Amino acid sequence: MGILYVVPTPVGNMEDMTLRAIKVLKEADFVLAEDTRTSGILMKHFDIRNRLMSHHKFNEHGTSAGIVERLRAGATAALISDAGTPGISDPGFLLIREAVNAGIEVQCLPGATAMIPALVSSGLPCDRFCFEGFLPQKKGRKSRIKALAGEERTMVFYESPYRLLKLLEQLAEEFGNERRVCVCREISKIHEESVRGTISEVSAHFKEHEPRGEFVVVVAGNNRISSD
Repeated sequence: MGILYVVPTPVGNMEDMTLRAIKVLKEADFVLAEDTRTSGILMKHFDIRNRLMSHHKFNEHGTSAGIVERLRAGATAALISDAGTPGISDPGFLLIREAVNAGIEVQCLPGATAMIPALVSSGLPCDRFCFEGFLPQKKGRKSRIKALAGEERTMVFYESPYRLLKLLEQLAEEFGNERRVCVCREISKIHEESVRGTISEVSAHFKEHEPRGEFVVVVAGNNRISSD
């Protein structure tokens, strides 16, 4: 049996890449990439000369079985996404599940992900939290937000710049304007920024400053707002 390595890659600053991640990418028999063009830049930066194979949400149902067979035959594969940890709002879960079901060893390296830096730096309680990732764009979006209104844990969402204001508006409708929130953008990049305050305050900020980049939205849980 081979091994499937799940390898986190930087969400911004290339220096966030770990030495172990570089070693695994160099030594694996092949590397599975969400986008070979994006990952090609990473590989070139660290002088990693290995074979890149495309593995993304549009082909994973058709390619996972063949990859698992190669792993069963003894091959070692490294799975990466465009940024962060595969499987966390990125392709990877399907292949990981198939490998586990086939008795193949799966090792996930610790490393970059956008949600943990945003959560920890938010100033909101992070002893207990729930990760919601990207909400549905249309069907089921409002009902999901409504269902979270009573959630006592801190909540973490991913959102695009095009829907950020809409998300804040919908959160205000269900959670109230005074719920505390921290909106982080471009984590680990040159223009990294965290905007903290009530939902109404943060909404006002982004109405004056056009949302740009990739966003993580951290929202206080119900009845867990700090009185300090």
